[in-house]
Amino acid sequence: MCDRAATELARICAEFGVPVESVDVDQAAATDPELRAEYGDRLPVVLLNGREHSYFDVDESRLRADLAR
Repeated sequence: MCDRAATELARICAEFGVPVESVDVDQAAATDPELRAEYGDRLPVVLLNGREHSYFDVDESRLRADLAR
């Protein structure tokens, strides 16, 4: 699911010239256990401007609308 979300995000964000950053929550949990506690049960999670935008699947239409703003 994460690989599929990453592919979708890369495609969509490239159209808007927006960089995509990804964090492996399992690896990051070693130094930041709060990430695993916060997002671990809803991966993949898409954050936009630091806020949760969607999880499990990329909400493409909503993401496109929000990026167009």
